[in-house]
Amino acid sequence: MRVTVLFRSTARTARVPAASCAVVVDVLRATTTLTVAFCHGATRVVPVATPEAAFALRAGGQEARLCGERDGRMIEGFDLGNSPFEYSVTEVRGRTLVYASTNGSLAILAAAPARRRLLAAFVNAAAAVDRLQGERDVVIVCAGKLGGFALEDAACAGLLCERLRQGGARLVGPSAQLARALAPCDGLQVRALVQGCSHGRYLRSLGAASARDVEFCAGLDTLDRAFEI
Repeated sequence: MRVTVLFRSTARTARVPAASCAVVVDVLRATTTLTVAFCHGATRVVPVATPEAAFALRAGGQEARLCGERDGRMIEGFDLGNSPFEYSVTEVRGRTLVYASTNGSLAILAAAPARRRLLAAFVNAAAAVDRLQGERDVVIVCAGKLGGFALEDAACAGLLCERLRQGGARLVGPSAQLARALAPCDGLQVRALVQGCSHGRYLRSLGAASARDVEFCAGLDTLDRAFEI
């Protein structure tokens, strides 16, 4: 297995090979939240780049819940925001979700050329690694922050890289090596990193509900499933 890493600043322009499996990482909060949504029975997620695109799908007759955020806050007129606690079984089971977030939905779209797209975060890292067994070419696409580097996503990519390397994978390129160097060693380090990173501090400043989201996203291997999108 070959493993490469795209940080968000390069994911917009770099080509994701069509034969690869792309692993999309947006720890705070898209891939964490969407993993919860699928665990709770959501049948499909349609990523879109903008809220306007989401509203257009609804206007065109798409029966779906509109979900996502801008600047960490729920979008006016949407059904759900970006908190994993909003995506309960009652809210999402059997539903299609049209999803527009500041960074995460763009990363999912950037990974569209891949043969498979897998959602990964700290909460389901072990499950994601298990789903990658047998792949020959894995590209980890970090969502980042507003087109730039995000520590929490790079560190999660690094954790995936290290676990895959231990299983015999070959890390290709300086980005994969840098990500591996940033990988936390255990759950305590994951929590400290997610709580202390720039975006984690920003979300916590929005109030108690967002601070609870950050705490949830800082869990390591708390969910035992990884989903394709």
